[in-house]
Amino acid sequence: MPKIYKLDPHVADLIAAGEVVERPASVVKELMENAIDAGASIVTVEINAGGMTYIRVSDNGGGIAPEDVKTAFIRHATSKLRGAEGLEAIGTLGFRGEALAAIAAVSRIELLTREPGAGEGTGILLNAGEVEDVFPAGCPEGTTIIVRDLFFNTPARLKFMKSDRAESSAAASAALRCALSRPDVSVRFLRDGKAEFHTPGDSRADSCIYSLFGREFSAGLLRADSSDETVAVGGFVSAPDVSRGNRSYQFFFVNGRPIKSLTLQSALEQAYANMLPSGRFPSCVLYITTRLGDVDVNVHPAKTEVKFASDKQIFDGVYYAALGALERKRSSANAESGAAAHTPPQIAEREKWKAGGKEKAAAGFKTMQAGEFRNRYGSSGAKLNVATGDSYHAESKLRDEVEDVPRGGERAHAAFRVIGEVLSMYIVVEYQESVWFIDKHAAHERLHFDALRRADFEPMSQSLITPVICRHGHEDVSVLLENAESLEKLGFTIEAFGGNSIAVRRIPSEIEIGDAESVLSDICAQLRLGGIAEPARRDNILRSIACKAAIKAGRISGRRELEELAAKVMSGEVSHCPHGRPVAFEITKATLDRGFKRT
Repeated sequence: MPKIYKLDPHVADLIAAGEVVERPASVVKELMENAIDAGASIVTVEINAGGMTYIRVSDNGGGIAPEDVKTAFIRHATSKLRGAEGLEAIGTLGFRGEALAAIAAVSRIELLTREPGAGEGTGILLNAGEVEDVFPAGCPEGTTIIVRDLFFNTPARLKFMKSDRAESSAAASAALRCALSRPDVSVRFLRDGKAEFHTPGDSRADSCIYSLFGREFSAGLLRADSSDETVAVGGFVSAPDVSRGNRSYQFFFVNGRPIKSLTLQSALEQAYANMLPSGRFPSCVLYITTRLGDVDVNVHPAKTEVKFASDKQIFDGVYYAALGALERKRSSANAESGAAAHTPPQIAEREKWKAGGKEKAAAGFKTMQAGEFRNRYGSSGAKLNVATGDSYHAESKLRDEVEDVPRGGERAHAAFRVIGEVLSMYIVVEYQESVWFIDKHAAHERLHFDALRRADFEPMSQSLITPVICRHGHEDVSVLLENAESLEKLGFTIEAFGGNSIAVRRIPSEIEIGDAESVLSDICAQLRLGGIAEPARRDNILRSIACKAAIKAGRISGRRELEELAAKVMSGEVSHCPHGRPVAFEITKATLDRGFKRT
């Protein structure tokens, strides 16, 4: 009995479709690329029910000749490649001749097309890849293709589809990337009859970015460019102070093709080394142009990955483009601030607090969040120093108080003395024959984290008079909205605000309003990996909240606050931050004696 059989052509088509068409977003991507390759300057994409029941892509491109309409749906039939030599320098988005055949194999298709100047167009109907009818049609110049009932004949594929909202967001994200790749093409995207975005098609990357992401994102971008004899890089990167909790806003385009590349990602992030804290990422919209023969786009069925002839040249191009943008930003800031720009930030902060007068008075009247107000002034005996904005305890301001530590532990019931605070970050404590340095942010972060993890934890939320509008990627918005109920248990109330935005109505009291978007971005990065219920993922989410709720490094603390944190650490209740780093370290008297040659 033979063990090797030739597959039925229909089964082979279904397998090929599985490689190219993973979900409705794949259909949107392939059809938009065909429209762009056909020379379209206007492309309209419409989807219903997440794209599972209806996808319509219309363009004003070159159309398809009547004699080629049936051939277009045959596997490996393409107008973009003639022979093997063409694989060495591919300049079109589509070239494999698989997209239309793969899509047709798992759906019902209607196509209308007319070449420029032709008296009439042509229509074709297909059902699961089989042609049902070809007919003359009155239609505009260009091509309109309608895809209905995706995966209707492959039920096994349907069970892997996500909710309509998630599939819609993925399709919108695919359309957005295509639109961003070609600022010279006007792209309009409609979801369930409502317009999501519309790019102007004026060939300006900045106006395309503005139309897709809005003013806030655009305002945080820096122009970036670099070039040599083989690689040119242009576009925009984000300023260091507008980093994000994930990489969803990193967009790379190579010769007009949206791609994913660890090389480009690493090059970008290397330029921000020492500028961003751990877990924060830059954003970018970068267009890389290289010789067609120096990049292989034929390494992935969906053409989302490429191989470069020289990774180093591509890496350097992106790295120096981003680094140049950051250097120009820094030079501009230095020029604006003059001599003050050369003052180290710690010294500048110290001098500000020594100056007194109006600066201190203004600090006393600043608007605070509810959590900050409670932490500073909510305890019995705490008072407000109007001159500095600091809280203090009446007795502890008069003398250096020796504390009796309230609980058991390695250092329980021993006396310690808070000396003060240095660099607006570290608490200095004298304890027996040692000096201890405590990271106040890390210690406070751990206290918040432990409180959030308690089974009886009930979040205190603050309602926002004016909701915070947060703009995320379409998929991120979908993920957050799908987990709205779980977020409510953490103190967040969110709702859809249209397009790629959500409105935040309530946030945890400990979180400052300005941190709401970055906290949700961090949470979303975890939610994209799965649900909130999984313990390790839940801990990661709670770490993000605790970090933003903790005392910020650089903020001068009151005496009472320093002493309370020191008590928690010196008692042994707090020893490590939620990320595993120590919150304190010890310098013994013996070490100091050796340093001063007293031994």
